[in-house]
This record gives sequence, structure tokens and C-alpha cells, in this order.
Amino acid sequence: LRAERAILEAVSAVYERYGFEALDTGAFEYADALGKFLPDSDRPNEGVFALQDDDDQWMALRYDLTAPLARFAAQTWETLPKPFRRYAYGPVWRNEKPGPGRFRQFIQCDADTVGSARPEADAEIIAMAVEGLEAAGLPRGTAVLKINNRKLLNGLLTAAGADSAGQKLAVLRAVDKLDRLGVDGVRLLLGEGRLDESGDFTKGAGLKGKAVDQVLDFVQAGSKGGRSATLDNIARVVAGSAEGDEGLLELSRIDAALTSLGIADDQAIVDPSIVRGLEY
Repeated sequence: LRAERAILEAVSAVYERYGFEALDTGAFEYADALGKFLPDSDRPNEGVFALQDDDDQWMALRYDLTAPLARFAAQTWETLPKPFRRYAYGPVWRNEKPGPGRFRQFIQCDADTVGSARPEADAEIIAMAVEGLEAAGLPRGTAVLKINNRKLLNGLLTAAGADSAGQKLAVLRAVDKLDRLGVDGVRLLLGEGRLDESGDFTKGAGLKGKAVDQVLDFVQAGSKGGRSATLDNIARVVAGSAEGDEGLLELSRIDAALTSLGIADDQAIVDPSIVRGLEY
């Protein structure tokens, strides 16, 4: 507990220095407030710990701190100052099989901005995450934040000629395996498919030569020259796509804000191969 409290106090001090306000919400939420992450609204027990109250309404222990924030913001929207910047920490629960590094109850420390679409708001969250990890005791260089923009990926998919939702999903899933399979493995998954060592065949995205090269050029656009050089490399692949250009502009503004906040290239990098967390 002494170690846990020291970490939470150090991270909270970073959030408060940025002007974020502490908010605490209850452990239980009505299940319908937890949204799309529940598999079955009539019996929402998979993944969360749920029960019915005396009025037969389903309640569930919170599985993160963001869903309760969304419910709070919706309830108080008319009087809530905007943008609303809050941080929170506390236990969350997952109804999953426990294992190494996976618990049914654990502590989350969270910070969110509600009511602003400015890229600078994203940059502020990234800067706080960098400083928060270091305040928690991780030496500089131990953790590096990798950032991307879904609009860049959409621009890439348009440039590569990925038409259907299924094909787009197959491309993103292939890219997500870059660290594990390498460039050659991803190339196969972008094309006709890949046969693994066990003999199992995974059907590919069905892209053809030039389109496959475009995707691979995009995901390998990271540069040792830093965020700005990486953005220049990405621009050579997606420039000309309206959505891709918009994503480039947003990441450029994030880069400029991070630089002004003193977040160096070795603390937060642009990694175009990151697709997990972008809701594909």
C-alpha cells in the first residue's frame, strides 16, 4: 500500500500541475451506461461482474474509469465547464480468467478531456502520460509512447484501394501483426494469405502489388529523425487524400504542442504501424 500510494500521489501531482481536477465515481454503474462493451444487455455477465437490483435493473462493477466519466458528463452536460479536464484513480473489475499480469481487480489511473476536439488537447494527454510514467518511477527511455491517427489509416486505405469494410479490416489486422510476423509475413497477409508453421492458412486482404507496397511503405515510415521526419515520410504515401491530409495536419499540431511542452522525440514517437486502440 505504501508503494501504491506513493505512485498515485506522484502521478496525481502531475495531473494537477496540468490543471486537471480529481473526480471520483461509484464502483457500480447501471449496465446500460457501460455501453457497447457489454455483450448482452439482458444478461451482461460476460467480462463484467453484474447483478440485478430490486427493480430488476442490471448493475455492474465498473471495468474502467472512462465509461463512468461519460455517464457523469452526459448527466451534467449543461452545467459542466468545457473543456472538462478530470483525472481519477481507483479499482476496476474484469470478469475474466486471471493469469500473469491479468487480474480480476486492479487499480487504474486515468485522465481525460471532454468537450474539445483540438489536437492540442490530445498532446496535453500524451505529455501528461510521459511525465506520469516518469513520476511513477520509470526512468526516461524505459517507456516510449507511440501515437498515430486513424485519419491517416483511412487515407492509406483509400490510396490502396481497399473498398469493402471486410477488406479494410483485413488490412488493419495484417498491419497489427507487424511486430510478430515482420514485413514478409504482413506482405503475405496483405495479399492472398499466409500459411503458418502449423499448416493453418489465414486468408489475406487481397490487395495487389502497388497497393501492398503502399501499405508497407506507410507502416515503415518511422524515422530516427524524430516525429517531424516521420510525418514527412508518411506524407509521401498518403498526401492527396483529404482525410489523410487532415490526419497529417492534426499530428503536426500534436508534434508542435509536444515540442513546446518539452516532450522530446525519444519520449513520444509517431508510429504509423499502431492500429490497436484506434477502434478498427
